[in-house]
Amino acid sequence: MHFDMNNLEMPKHLSLLAEKAQAATDFVANDVSISSAAMPRRSFLKAATASGFALGAYPMLASAQEATPAKSAALKPTQQPSAFVHIDKDGTVTVTINRLDFGQGVQTGLPMILAEELDADWARVKSVHGSNNPAYVDPAFGIHLTGGSGSIRNSYTQYRELGARTRAMLVNAAAVQWNVDASTLRTQSGNVIGPGGKKLSYGDLAEAAMQQPVPEKVTLKDPQDFRIIGKPTGRIDASAKSSGTQNYGIDVRLPGMLTAVVAHPPVFGGRLASLDDSAAKAVKGVKAVLRVPLDRGGEGVAVVADGYWAAKLGREALKIVWDSSAVDKTDSAKQLVSYQALAKKTGTLKYNDDVSKIAAAPHKISAEFVFPYLAHAPMEPLNCTVAVTGDKAELWLGTQMPGFDGMAASKVLGVPPQNVKINVQMAGGGFGRRAIPTSDYVVEACTIAKAAYTAGLNAPVRTLWSREDDIKGGYYRPMTVHRADIGFNAQGEIAGWDHVIVSQSILMGTLFESMLVKDGIDGTSVEGMREPYELPMRLSVHHPKVNVPVLWWRSVGSTHTAFVMETLIDEIATATKQDPVAYRFKLMGDKHPRHKAALQMAVDKSGYGKKKLAPGRAWGVAVHESFQSVVAYVVEASVKNGTPKLHSVTAGVHCNLAVNPKSVEAQVQGAALMGLSMCLPGAAITLKDGAVEQSNFGDFVVPRITDMPQMAVHIVPSADAPTGIGEPGLPALAPAFANAVAKLTGKRLRELPFKLA
Repeated sequence: MHFDMNNLEMPKHLSLLAEKAQAATDFVANDVSISSAAMPRRSFLKAATASGFALGAYPMLASAQEATPAKSAALKPTQQPSAFVHIDKDGTVTVTINRLDFGQGVQTGLPMILAEELDADWARVKSVHGSNNPAYVDPAFGIHLTGGSGSIRNSYTQYRELGARTRAMLVNAAAVQWNVDASTLRTQSGNVIGPGGKKLSYGDLAEAAMQQPVPEKVTLKDPQDFRIIGKPTGRIDASAKSSGTQNYGIDVRLPGMLTAVVAHPPVFGGRLASLDDSAAKAVKGVKAVLRVPLDRGGEGVAVVADGYWAAKLGREALKIVWDSSAVDKTDSAKQLVSYQALAKKTGTLKYNDDVSKIAAAPHKISAEFVFPYLAHAPMEPLNCTVAVTGDKAELWLGTQMPGFDGMAASKVLGVPPQNVKINVQMAGGGFGRRAIPTSDYVVEACTIAKAAYTAGLNAPVRTLWSREDDIKGGYYRPMTVHRADIGFNAQGEIAGWDHVIVSQSILMGTLFESMLVKDGIDGTSVEGMREPYELPMRLSVHHPKVNVPVLWWRSVGSTHTAFVMETLIDEIATATKQDPVAYRFKLMGDKHPRHKAALQMAVDKSGYGKKKLAPGRAWGVAVHESFQSVVAYVVEASVKNGTPKLHSVTAGVHCNLAVNPKSVEAQVQGAALMGLSMCLPGAAITLKDGAVEQSNFGDFVVPRITDMPQMAVHIVPSADAPTGIGEPGLPALAPAFANAVAKLTGKRLRELPFKLA
């Protein structure tokens, strides 16, 4: 399937989503006002008193505006400048972004795109988050979504057109004021330039421009004329983040606000057998102790207090006996044995190529790979603040799916959907954990707020998870086992590749099942298999049901499929005495020019095959495509006293046009570090008797600054419309590292995190 934004092909596991999302979009659009856009409190107060350009429609501002923002009935809400652009009298341009920024830089990248076509003065551009307003849905998928590395990719044309429409309205306003033909005018750095060099600033034209009709069709710039897009640009939020003044969802403070923490059952779906809350209620500052229903049929206890510390002390004082008799108790060791048994059997077929020639092949590989559960562990733990007033509700949180969360809140609170406003906040990471089909922590927060109100606490309630809550409380990247049987000859020609994957489905049982589960196979579990190599593969899948909540984790299925494919391809190259880079090029044949370009870039820039390595070091290579972008790594690694060490990483990146090369570099660096985290001993979630054994960074390992290798990121030049970059930098790092270790030790690594013993 293709969509109409520069004919870019969607990621395979998301392609059906756009096809079926329109019904959901129509439902939301019919039930939710489209005149709202979320603003931080200080920005709202400023906007409410400004007489500037009201291209930015806020329902609370209606009485303060002198006129209604111009709109076009023929354009969708996602195409109307009124929801996205606000220009003050001093010329400051505030761009509303239709995504969550949780470190990936869209708070800068999307304004860059709009400002380019607007011809804005970049020094005067700011940005704010949007809301669950239907204007802020992903224009390709039709739902509110930050995910699938689609923020820049899917909104590239959208934000260019928004900027061009706003520019046209400003030009038309100037033409009316000067009584000249609009075609004789031009724009430059926030000004309209007229005959004889006279000029009017965008701030001067703001009020008049909002009266102009919104053009339906606009002409976009030739990329060779870009002055903002494609230039390395510092992030708008860099100063706030580096100075510690950036506010996140966890920093929301409202008058009279209370804070809640929850005692969750140690086993998923567990319930209360008995509760003694007398000591908790005696803690100073505790206002209420509430029994509340939780995600997956579980039950918990919420302690509501004046602040976090009082709530935490109250929770510690609870005396609870849990009942988990009605739910399965997962044990990682037993689970692995059952998965290994399943991997020896053919499952539901994804590919069914003829692999009968494996038996007669002169060379064979039989390999089993094991990947553990992984926690998302964002630096900012989960949180959600809820305020209910009559039949209206307002929520503050960093969310990747504000539309879904708003509908969930409506259902729990009993408030009409159109009366629920989600104020999207900057988030301190997420990696998928803030995009939950069940809206688990949002439902939890709303349930507590409702129960608190019923208990007589008429105040906003912030529900806050601790680090331990986050690591023990789900959701996780699924535990997965792969089994491969491969036959090949001395030239590395593959006679057959028989492959089985055993992994929980992320999507079965969710509202995405009908869209993304096909013929019994969750598309996220097999993405990246076989590609980009031409080879005969029989691929089958088992999706066991386990009492552990699972979810996408940065780069989703590619977290394990890339490791399997790239280490096995490397192993065949070594077995047939071929250079691993040359062998990959040979298997790609005449196809996959972007893979080849990315790999060649990494090879050339690293000095692979030419530079002499220090004693005890080896090269490692891997290349993988995810979310329509290709990232190749050439790494240098060593092994000392049985411990692998990653010294340097050279990346070749093909993401088409890099809107902000600085953000691309930062995203690849961060993704590579997260990929490294999968390799480190201790980087696994394990369960015993149904309970997660890890609780904090003392026993769930993440890389420290001493683990970070030297990194160089090189982008393949392209003028084609951009593809995703938030996730593609992760998958190829672990296999490149593993391939280097294998050259040093002679042992192929089949498990993450690495086990050399």
